[in-house]
Amino acid sequence: MAATGIINKIVVRGTNWIGDAVMSVPALRELSRIFPDAEITLHTKTTLEGLYEDADFIDRLLTIDGGLSKIKRVIAEADNLEKEDFDLAILLPNSFESAITARLARVPRRIGYNKDLRGLLLSDPLAVPEWKDRRHEVYYYLNLIAEAERRYLNRSTVSAAEPDISLVVSETRQQQARAMLRSEGVDTNRRIVAIGAGSTNSMAKRWHANRFAELIDQLQDELDATAVLVGSPTETDVGAEIQASVRTRVVDLIGRTGIAEAAALLSVCDLLVSNDMGLAHVAPAVGTRSAVIFGPTNPITTRPFSDKSVVISAGVECSPCMLRECPIDHRCMTRVTVEHAFSVCRHHFLAESV
Repeated sequence: MAATGIINKIVVRGTNWIGDAVMSVPALRELSRIFPDAEITLHTKTTLEGLYEDADFIDRLLTIDGGLSKIKRVIAEADNLEKEDFDLAILLPNSFESAITARLARVPRRIGYNKDLRGLLLSDPLAVPEWKDRRHEVYYYLNLIAEAERRYLNRSTVSAAEPDISLVVSETRQQQARAMLRSEGVDTNRRIVAIGAGSTNSMAKRWHANRFAELIDQLQDELDATAVLVGSPTETDVGAEIQASVRTRVVDLIGRTGIAEAAALLSVCDLLVSNDMGLAHVAPAVGTRSAVIFGPTNPITTRPFSDKSVVISAGVECSPCMLRECPIDHRCMTRVTVEHAFSVCRHHFLAESV
């Protein structure tokens, strides 16, 4: 076993998607707790660094150059890590790339799950837990930290931790978000509902844009709410569809914010209604209620880990299938009605103020 003092510098290879990044926050918090004297560096994609702008559970960020080919990226990132002389690498993603990067960087201790033929690249390969598909993903990441504690500190306290996904958004960032909304003509004293109608990695996870438009009209008519569309630049198509279908005003900010600005924006909204997407995890992490429409994906393992979030689903027999294209009639999404979605939003999130 390694003594605590030997592990002075830790690098954590971050996850690749926004939702996974939020679900890994409890693991990062626990790592900071069990290694209070170590410097913890998060090695993450440039597109995700804004998520950690006010984070107090990491000391530094190293960003990954996404503009390089995979081979060139591995070589460049391994060289960058080797210069840092890390004592321990914790690999949150299951990718072969993350493991070979840490190995080429000569990090002496490398812990991660033994997937994608990468066991020989890790000093401490872990078997994937048999409960992987039955428990929430936050526990999958926490298990890595629990194993690191057991192997390197010879104790076990992480497993007793209550997962905490919360992310701080400073008052300054909130003020900037409100200023942005006001510049778009939004009265920030009124109720604001963010709408996440896209999904970058699967079209099958998208509820139809026309139904989002109907829901927006009902939210504005019956709850006096201003609707704001949020999402990435790859989702501008759905924003245009909604704009063409609504009869009430909607503010379209899709593709106009980075993740730091999006997190701040969500923190000053009253509610997010969305598909199963990254921002669905960000909203409750910054303190905002969310209602998330699930169809082909599994809410048991990947729903937002918060009592501020509720799942909307049709409960069909073929869900979750985890497919990116539906081979039949997409019933898991088409059977989610506007009436049901509005009822969930009103009952679970806005009842106190209507």
